[in-house]
Amino acid sequence: MTQLSAALDRFDAEVLHVGQFDLASVFRERRLRRAQFLDWAQDPRFANVIAYWDTNDSLFGGSRYYTETVEIDPASMRRNPSEPGAVTVIAELSGEARELMPRQVLRRQIERAAAMGYKVDAAFEFEFILLDEDAGSVRAKGFSGLEKFAPDNKCWSGTTANAHAGFIAALEAEVLGHDVALHGLGVELGPGCLEGTLAATEGLRAADDAAFFRLATRAFARKNGKTASFMPYLGAEYPGIGGHICLSLKDAQTGQNLFSSPDGHTNALAGQFIAGMMDLVPQAFAMCTGTVNAYRRLAPGSWAPKSLTWAEHPFTVAVRSAPHSGPLARLEFRVPPADCNPYLTMALMLGAGLDGIERGLAAPAATQSAGPDHVPEGAQRFPRDLAEAADRMAASADARRIWGDAFIDNYAAACRAEYASLAKAVSAEERARYLEA
Repeated sequence: MTQLSAALDRFDAEVLHVGQFDLASVFRERRLRRAQFLDWAQDPRFANVIAYWDTNDSLFGGSRYYTETVEIDPASMRRNPSEPGAVTVIAELSGEARELMPRQVLRRQIERAAAMGYKVDAAFEFEFILLDEDAGSVRAKGFSGLEKFAPDNKCWSGTTANAHAGFIAALEAEVLGHDVALHGLGVELGPGCLEGTLAATEGLRAADDAAFFRLATRAFARKNGKTASFMPYLGAEYPGIGGHICLSLKDAQTGQNLFSSPDGHTNALAGQFIAGMMDLVPQAFAMCTGTVNAYRRLAPGSWAPKSLTWAEHPFTVAVRSAPHSGPLARLEFRVPPADCNPYLTMALMLGAGLDGIERGLAAPAATQSAGPDHVPEGAQRFPRDLAEAADRMAASADARRIWGDAFIDNYAAACRAEYASLAKAVSAEERARYLEA
């Protein structure tokens, strides 16, 4: 309680939004005044159903539903600009469901890295689509025929950036108000498309920043009569959008970037990390691509890579090595979609990479520069859909060894339920193609 009280004093906090991000990256919270929060914190509990339900609050698993103990993380406290004197703090399930929750899955891999003598730096970047629609209008229109924000936007358009500078600057202020380490915010490819690039941060904070960036962006858009969508593929009129992650390992004692190399090329340690990803990511792909829609982004013709490849510098490979002789050396995982769970995505990349180091694997030959639809001979293809991804993960002994049986079983059940929820859905495009055939 001493640490908690000190954190509250440091922020001069009077209102607390306390909760955690679930499997679908939704922040499930309670809002409490300071006195009530401190009283609750004597024996903090939260409904454990959040470990067993989806984006639509539908249960997919579990057998006992009750208020489970939670562990409050004082180090996670950050400002919340939505109301005066407010902060947000993460409190994680700490009973039976502990091992099922995304932040704990990532924590285990960070602890594994620490035991190997490493600290982890990471940063996400997210593309997202802004729509000139609010929560009521998207429903009134049946989620179709939606009005675009900046419909004339081109990739990196100075015209769009200047015409909408006031809105973008206000969004930036909102994100920074949540204490997210934001490196840059600007326009990207297609109508209403923006991209937020986060600065490198250590450990859990990197994934926290990613999750709060999306929360802040969605909330700001709603407050301004708009919708911010991180849906990977909205349709043929829009680009597919990604949620890339960059990661590097540092020496825990000296802070030196261990991926750096004097010759400016990928060093041996980074090569082993890449080799681990080449081996394991296809087995546990659902951890970074956990919605039905995300697989639409992997269709031919998109910028997303279609198989697990790596090379130095090209933007068309799954794992992009950005070698450097100093602290900027990093690996970038370019496959995850914009709606990825940041904790599970980082846990996948880190867990697979550490496994490659522990096993002393050698990186396969780098892919020669080619288009994103190119699948080199011998490269592992990604699963075709979420059902296949869930089955691969559930059947993988390596995935169970690294991320644990309890998590794998529960998350595979979540993915199968998500796939089943849309298995019979028929789009207008399908009807147009087959109705009169």
